[in-house]
Amino acid sequence: MAKKTSAVKKAEKSNAVVPHIQVYFHANDVSTLKGQAVAFFAASQKDKPANILEKDINGIFEVSIEEKMITGAKNEVILFREANLNDFRNVFIVGIGEKAKATAETLRQSAAALIKEAKASKMEEVFVGLDSLTASKKDMATYLQAFVEGLHLAAYSFDELKAPNKDKKTLNIHLVTKSGKDKNLINVFHQATIVAGATNFAKRLGDMPGNLMTPTILADSAMEAAVGTPGLKVTAWDKAKIKKERMGGLLGVSEGSDQEPRFIIMEYFGGLKSEAPICFVGKGLTFDCGGVSIKPSGKMEEMKYDMCGGAAVIGTMLAIARLKLKINVVAYIPSTENMVNGKATKPGDVHTGRNGKTFEINNTDAEGRLILADALAYASEQKPKMIVDTATLTGAMAVALGNIHTGYFTKNAAFKTRIEKAAETSGELVWHMPLVDHHARDMKGTYADLSNMSYSGGAGSATAAAFLEQFVDASIPWAHFDIAGTAWACGNRINYCSAKGATGVMVRTFLEITKSYIK
Repeated sequence: MAKKTSAVKKAEKSNAVVPHIQVYFHANDVSTLKGQAVAFFAASQKDKPANILEKDINGIFEVSIEEKMITGAKNEVILFREANLNDFRNVFIVGIGEKAKATAETLRQSAAALIKEAKASKMEEVFVGLDSLTASKKDMATYLQAFVEGLHLAAYSFDELKAPNKDKKTLNIHLVTKSGKDKNLINVFHQATIVAGATNFAKRLGDMPGNLMTPTILADSAMEAAVGTPGLKVTAWDKAKIKKERMGGLLGVSEGSDQEPRFIIMEYFGGLKSEAPICFVGKGLTFDCGGVSIKPSGKMEEMKYDMCGGAAVIGTMLAIARLKLKINVVAYIPSTENMVNGKATKPGDVHTGRNGKTFEINNTDAEGRLILADALAYASEQKPKMIVDTATLTGAMAVALGNIHTGYFTKNAAFKTRIEKAAETSGELVWHMPLVDHHARDMKGTYADLSNMSYSGGAGSATAAAFLEQFVDASIPWAHFDIAGTAWACGNRINYCSAKGATGVMVRTFLEITKSYIK
């Protein structure tokens, strides 16, 4: 591997996201404690005043409820300063909507709303009374998991490249329940912290600018993040090895860049040695100018996010390993830049993928499918139980679904059911997209086996998925997730995501898919 540059070293100083909050879990009755602020939950009721779920304090806020200062609506957070409730000076009332309809995602969103208001109010300490949320420990576990995730996800802020803010204080959140000594709940708390941390790490990888997140730095970041994580092994092939392994798609795209490509391999074996692994593949395109088919200059800076598929897979692997799941998992992240120089791939060029199929390049900006093709072919050779790939692959997906749903493709009905259940648990929205033989026929080449662009036009996401399908063993359940619309800038609809930054989308869903294979 090449000698590390100063930029690499700078980016590697911390592979963890610097927290702006600290979250604690206590076994106690919140009414017996004291501090700067306390938070309680309120539910909305159709045709009736809202009610604060901590019943003993409803009377104290009766006027505010009657005058609809408190409605209990989702994501509503009301701060009552100098309320002097018990030994707390300030009181937050956090709305969850109708209690009967509250879900885990409701609690993630509520946590984010509380974080936003607490930061705006310059609070340094907030105690949260959890007991009124539910009567059962089973529901408490679900809500606790979601609330902790929401807190950490909302607290993420990519500011490590800014001058240090000496005035910025850490917000301490204390989650309080009388059941806090329950070992299962303690375990849930720690698990949620790991999941959110892995998701935030994926966000950070995506948010780093292209000069500080090259293929080499991405590989090194994955390696460093794996240090101290038992059972997780990370290796990276350099350009010479990639060429030796006949990865013509990855090699061809990389020729236009002065940065060497990397093929990142992550392996975790927590299951039986005899058990076949499950497999994740993520697009690690660290910057994409479009190559010779160059993109318009407007918003080209966002093309640093073209590696968010790879970031999601890295985050997923970190979560799997740190949770010590009893399963075998491998992941492959092909990584390069798509740039322009005298050696860059030209429209009309023909390259050969790892599985021997040739493809003509009719648009150099359709490069993601080329590097994924090699990774999928290699993954198929390992005979895994399933393959999931993810990529910011097509603008057509953002046109079709906006930033609301992640579109995914699979022809396997059982796999579709598994994915839908996983997404429901994670709270991430997905939408099954069509993939039929017509799409595959549209990707036939004139001078090669395949074209990287459809000749018929339209169905851009589906035809891209059909291209990828040609590199996957038909006997292996496979799904392709196109995160072009959901990988960044989703804060307008998800309050625990940044308005402009990376979202870490699919880490939580991929983790749930993984869990579904554990016997």
